[in-house]
Amino acid sequence: MKSVAIKGLKEFELKEIDEPSINGENVVVEVKKAGICGSDIHYWDVGQPVGLVMGHEFCGTVLDPGNRNDLKVGDRVTALPISPCGHCDACLSGNPQYCAETWTRALGLSLTNPGAYAEKTSIRPDMVIKVPKSMTDAEVALVEPTAVALHAVNLANIKIGDKVLVVGAGIIGTLCATLAKMNGASYVAMSETNEKRGAKSVKLKSADEWFDAKDEKFMENVRSKCADGYDVVIECCGNSAAVSSALLNAKNGGTVVLVGVSLANIEYPSILNVMHELNVKGAIGYTVFEFNDCIELMTKKKIDTLKFVDDIVSLERVQDSFERLTSGEDGAIKILIDPKK
Repeated sequence: MKSVAIKGLKEFELKEIDEPSINGENVVVEVKKAGICGSDIHYWDVGQPVGLVMGHEFCGTVLDPGNRNDLKVGDRVTALPISPCGHCDACLSGNPQYCAETWTRALGLSLTNPGAYAEKTSIRPDMVIKVPKSMTDAEVALVEPTAVALHAVNLANIKIGDKVLVVGAGIIGTLCATLAKMNGASYVAMSETNEKRGAKSVKLKSADEWFDAKDEKFMENVRSKCADGYDVVIECCGNSAAVSSALLNAKNGGTVVLVGVSLANIEYPSILNVMHELNVKGAIGYTVFEFNDCIELMTKKKIDTLKFVDDIVSLERVQDSFERLTSGEDGAIKILIDPKK
């Protein structure tokens, strides 16, 4: 079957791989839509590991239900793309993101567990979730990134009337801004270096206003509505400049949530954390409950995620799409893959 795998530094190859085996345990699905995630871009950026078939945000149709007696051929599903042990305290409390084994064999992030950048994939049965018929394939593929954003916003503990700054107008930052408003923020600002993405966050009504982080008057501008700093800052870039900006723009005693991920070491100005007594939290993944909450939010039409999708491409266009997202030339923030296109 067709798949797209990492070939080297910033390079994919379209290649034929074996179809998933029917083993009576794993759920085998035909991939309908898969999302390009920022973490996927990190792996592509360094070209490692060679041969990795990524894709952990997806919607699929069941071809074989494995040992899941509650599923049948033709059911539409998605999955938590993680591989927790299932019996540690973290797993039993519904927080598999803390499990030591969670990311070791994650779907689309491990050579032993090829993901959804392919026509079919095989999924650990206890991670599979059947989705409502009312959701489109594209919406289902957006559940996972929405859950990442919801987890960050929940950790921020936004109160009604809070002023919030989001650093980075990619898909996660834009979703964080949207959810911050839904949680009662009275004002949401976006910090971004890409003019088109910044403007898009306002046009799509995720942020109230955006500020150009490259502007020499950035600090003056971003503080124009919050002279003493923001109640909550959510950082979604994962680089030194973004982290510093997040710490600088939180008010004394404010909350900073670090969502951005980097495979490289970044500078962390801890003096800002200390002197301003900031409540700094890291955010990784999501809980089982938050994942299901996102399905409910979409089913009840409380959040429109489809407006964030810029394009749906074939497997043949994955290389071009990664280049498009990293260049930022047209302001695209989310591209989905349709393996049958």
